[in-house]
Amino acid sequence: MTRLASRTFAEIRQALLNREEVALVDVREEAPFAESHPLFAANIPLSKLELEVYARIPRRDTQVTVYDNGEGLAELAAQRLQALGYVNVSLLDGGLDGWRRAGGELFIDVNVPSKAFGELVESQRHTPSLAAEDVQALLDSQADVVVLDARRFDEYQTMSIPTGISVPGAELVLRARELAPDPATHIIVNCAGRTRSIIGTQSLINAGIANRVSALRNGTIGWTLAGQRLQHGQSRRFAPTSEKHRQIAALEARRVADKALVGRAGLADLQRWQQDATRSTYLFDVRTPAEFVLGHLPGSRSTPGGQLVQETDHFASVRGARLVLVDDDGVRANMSASWLSQLGWDVHVIDDLQPEHFSETGAWQAPLPAVPQVETINAETLARWLAEGDSVLLDFNSSANYVRGHIPGAWWLLRSQLRQALSQVPTAQRYVLTCGNGELAHLAVAEVEALTGTAVFVLGGGTAQWIAEQRPLEEGETRLASPRIDRYRRPYEGTDNPREAMQAYLDWEFGLVEQLGRDGTHGFFVI
Repeated sequence: MTRLASRTFAEIRQALLNREEVALVDVREEAPFAESHPLFAANIPLSKLELEVYARIPRRDTQVTVYDNGEGLAELAAQRLQALGYVNVSLLDGGLDGWRRAGGELFIDVNVPSKAFGELVESQRHTPSLAAEDVQALLDSQADVVVLDARRFDEYQTMSIPTGISVPGAELVLRARELAPDPATHIIVNCAGRTRSIIGTQSLINAGIANRVSALRNGTIGWTLAGQRLQHGQSRRFAPTSEKHRQIAALEARRVADKALVGRAGLADLQRWQQDATRSTYLFDVRTPAEFVLGHLPGSRSTPGGQLVQETDHFASVRGARLVLVDDDGVRANMSASWLSQLGWDVHVIDDLQPEHFSETGAWQAPLPAVPQVETINAETLARWLAEGDSVLLDFNSSANYVRGHIPGAWWLLRSQLRQALSQVPTAQRYVLTCGNGELAHLAVAEVEALTGTAVFVLGGGTAQWIAEQRPLEEGETRLASPRIDRYRRPYEGTDNPREAMQAYLDWEFGLVEQLGRDGTHGFFVI
């Protein structure tokens, strides 16, 4: 391994100000990351680094700086990155505490750049909004209103405003005229908190829709705090858009994108950029996942536009990289790009695509390193070994999926805390590893062998194969060998959050504009 260099807060701050490519990677799990991190840090946990990093940091000679908060994870992550072919890997000088001591601003929560930007947009554009009580009164009086939910469909299904229709963010400008053809109809845009309703409302206003548009102030959180009832399990979705409405939306979206200084590009430009070894280029298809599966541009990644704007740090973890967006309607890419440009990204839309260019089918497949060759067993063998009582099953799935349903007897643990976790697990003659599809389990075999000195096997096909064979499952937190810190529980998701947590989250969002000012590196602008 190459000796590890270090990079200071001042060096990274200057690189951000210079708009150089910066990959500042927090390798802790998501929950501790959400407690404190720099504005443009990308969270790629050590536990699944190999499965995510090639897609999120595509160029191997990117300047990558990793850090933790003294847990000893950063050095190991840097070594793994070097083994994966990354040649410019550094440690953040002093880690997270070094950033703080050097005067760096620290932020809480996840997807903070987009959330802070949403607050900046509202403060500068005075995006109209209505309180939950006012929207409830409109619904009770059967006023001419339509409620459009800008979140992902699965979030909408968990909880939604009565009468709400699922129209994920990038779809709003394309679909709204179809859903509210009468200009007298009042459009209400909601999300769970604030950001996506602000951006969605302002998208419709920017795109010149004739209707009155208002954000539901504070989203489903505000609705809940007002003591009003949400619906659950709804399935109202947008319908196809007429060609007339698509053409209007395309003209308006192009105008908005031009105003936001979005770059225009052709396929020849894309090919040239993809061959440029000095710059990172991401190619994102911002249509729905279902459309992507039916046909997409080779090499593109499915990133529905609303989520791309909301979670840019997750998809494009190199700040300062080039983003290239595609669609087949002239609306969704331009509208998504208009926001990404205002978020300080160098973003381009490809204009010369024809139907035949969408030649690749199927779901997006993450680029992965070669999987280690290990000994696998089938579900029948695992069931027999577990019944005999001389084997222990270790599950590296996400904790949420483990709780939802796991193989009976399985112990859940985090790969990044393997040594501590194994001390909580009974010793055995052999260990079998599983996860959702087996990929993470393959990566953990050598580590478990080294720590236990015992034979280690992988369940072929992972827990998904066990489920496919309709074998029994167990639910709940039955055997946790690690703390459930792999995912931060957002105060705006689910239906059982304490009122105090929801109110504290709103109060935090209100303070983000001031925090952006103190940080000084964001480069945002608002059209």
